[in-house]
Order: sequence, then C-alpha cells, then structure tokens
Amino acid sequence: MGRFSPPLLPLIYVTFCSIFLWLCVSGEPLRHNEDLSSSDMCLPHSARVNCSYLPLEFLECDKPTDHRGNQSARDDEGHGCVKFGGQRFEDVEITKVWCSVLDGIDCCGERKFLRDGFPCIKYSGHYFVTTLIYSVLLGFLGMDRFCLGQTGTAVGKLLTMGGVGIWWIVDIVLLITGSLTPEDGSNWNPYV
Repeated sequence: MGRFSPPLLPLIYVTFCSIFLWLCVSGEPLRHNEDLSSSDMCLPHSARVNCSYLPLEFLECDKPTDHRGNQSARDDEGHGCVKFGGQRFEDVEITKVWCSVLDGIDCCGERKFLRDGFPCIKYSGHYFVTTLIYSVLLGFLGMDRFCLGQTGTAVGKLLTMGGVGIWWIVDIVLLITGSLTPEDGSNWNPYV
C-alpha cells in the first residue's frame, strides 16, 4: 500500500526520461509528422557531430577576405585581413573564414559557418633560397630585385653595377635578416 509494484517502475522511469529528453531537446512538442532524427538539432548523446567541430579535411574553406588596409571594413564585417604577410609569427594576423561542409558528410547544425584560426598569408611564387642564390651570383646586375618585383631599384642597381659592389653586399645582408621581401607583400613560399 502506497508502494509501486515492481513491473510498473520501469514504465514510469522510461516515460519520465522520454518527457525529460523531449523538454531538453525541443522545448515544444513534436508534431506527428516531424522526425527528430532528420532535424538539424544536435543531440548531446547522438553519433552525429556538430558541423563546426569537423576537422579541415571535411570542410571547404574560402580564402581570407582582403580589406586592403581598411580597418573599419574589417570591423563591420567581423572577419578578414587588413594586411597580409609578416615574417615573424607575431606579425601575422589571424582571422575567420567562411567554411562549408563537403557533400556526403553527415553532421548536425549549420553547414556553413565562420571558423577562426586562419593566418593572413598569401603566396605568389617567391622563393627565399632562389632569391638568395640570385643575389649572391647575379646581385650586381639587380637580378634579386627583379625577382622580388622591385623594378625601379633593380634598374638602378643594374646601371651602377650593384652600387659598385656595396649595394650588392647590402642586399645580401638585407635578404638574410628578413628586411628585403617581395614587393607585393606576400610571404616566401615554404617549398623550394
């Protein structure tokens, strides 16, 4: 008397858990034609992962937006690069880019989202080792400056025969110390 019979306890427990799960997940009752598994809602104990947690192998990400020095445009948009490049880690900006999940990947949540952690770096075919070799061997003719896209100083270096050798040596030192970089602000390509 006053106690539940043992076969009735599991039924009450299952009913209570079902109602609790329904309240936690949806907040409103399911309609009779709505299927919980087909919704984009992420269930905590589901095998489906949130799309924003997928590794980069399953995503297609855009290149960082170039705002060309316009800080207010970056602030309005909330992502993008004001400047590209930088030789040291501290000099490189980090931004968010739009990523979308590849077709055939099953995940829950938004399939297109902003992901953080992309460096503002661009490559345009400039190799450090190649430029250094040009500077050592043909620097007196301005070949290193031509390679970097600095045609005005390259012509001056060519006409003065490397500034009578002084400009030639100075450019080698500037290349090694990282002070002489490509004209377009791009980074050195990592592979030779």
